Amino acid sequence: MALVNQTAPSQSDLRFGALVLCTGILIGLRYHLALWTFDEHGFSELSDRLPYWDFSNLWAGGRMALDRHVALLFDVDAYRATLRQMFSPDLPDQEWSYPPSILIFGMPLALLPIFSAYFVWTFGTIFCLWLAVRPLKLATFAEAAILVCPAVFINAIFGQNGALTTALLIGGLAVVPRRPILAGVLFGLLTVKPHLGILVPFCLLASGNWRAIAAAVLSSAALFVLTGAMLGFDVWRLFWTETRPLMTAILEAQYPQSYQSNAATMFFLARACGSNLTVAYAMQAVATIAAITAAIWIWLPRRQVDHGERVVLTVVLATVATPYGYSYDTVGLAIAVAYLFSTRANIPRLFLAFIWLYPAIAHLVNGAGLGIGVLVPLSLSAWMLVGISARERGNVVSEAPGSHTR
Repeated sequence: MALVNQTAPSQSDLRFGALVLCTGILIGLRYHLALWTFDEHGFSELSDRLPYWDFSNLWAGGRMALDRHVALLFDVDAYRATLRQMFSPDLPDQEWSYPPSILIFGMPLALLPIFSAYFVWTFGTIFCLWLAVRPLKLATFAEAAILVCPAVFINAIFGQNGALTTALLIGGLAVVPRRPILAGVLFGLLTVKPHLGILVPFCLLASGNWRAIAAAVLSSAALFVLTGAMLGFDVWRLFWTETRPLMTAILEAQYPQSYQSNAATMFFLARACGSNLTVAYAMQAVATIAAITAAIWIWLPRRQVDHGERVVLTVVLATVATPYGYSYDTVGLAIAVAYLFSTRANIPRLFLAFIWLYPAIAHLVNGAGLGIGVLVPLSLSAWMLVGISARERGNVVSEAPGSHTR
């Protein structure tokens, strides 16, 4: 008699998964319908801004760079005035919040009209996400589910780069044992949002992958030089003296602010609980150190853990490690859920469903003053770590002398 595959989803699991998937899609479509419904000022009824929202910064920044006006990015008042000239005199305040190296994506996109550029950006980054999850060898339905998960919908609503940064992170981690040079290049590109790659050097050091480390260092340096060659090396000084303090001020702003409604980090949980900045940074430091420790532990060569599980767990831990993360940065959680749904029958399906759907309701929870978004990746990573540890202990017991029965 053939053994039953205890890790494969049952028919009831698949029906439940289809129900959750359809629920997430319907919620996402409802948001997008509101996103593309306009008020009398031409702004989205959902966001009170342009429907491209954060993407308008990338596109406009690329346009300014092409026009040799890149210095405008680092002057808040001049930048806002230029945006209002480009789009609408009623445009709400926006800020440039990225390293200048991200303009390697923004400048080509700025050659297109903004709607066409937004379309290319949104679906192009989703395509990159699909390429990145291919090495995990998930079933077709699981791959398709990742591409339409609530976090991807939220990412598109914001015009954000979460699909791309997740693709760079998970793509690099997935191929690093076999193609360390490619992995290093992907990690180098991830420096366009460096706070999402906090765990990468610790993973590479723990696994002893020196070729990937070298490739990551060289590709990061090449991106730095290329950006300077295209835009002038002064952009890096201005990023350090102007953009970095601005983003720190935004992070440390009095809680709550409207943009914090999608926050999902330990720092923001502390702020939601009324903690001052010192306590909030201390709590975030504990979370970051815990995430680093867990990442090192699972990437040690002696760990008995599937590479796919190691990869998706690291991406979940990455959302715990950063102080500056939002619901559109949680695409990696959906990948972990799809992986676990496909390979682990012992994880409660309701638990996975909640994690899958949470990005779609994060703003409602934060709006109620709870700020508990970070507990979602924390609980998922804790469950996975406990499972890995239990399986390792079970293997040790089964391999011990005298533990086998005839």
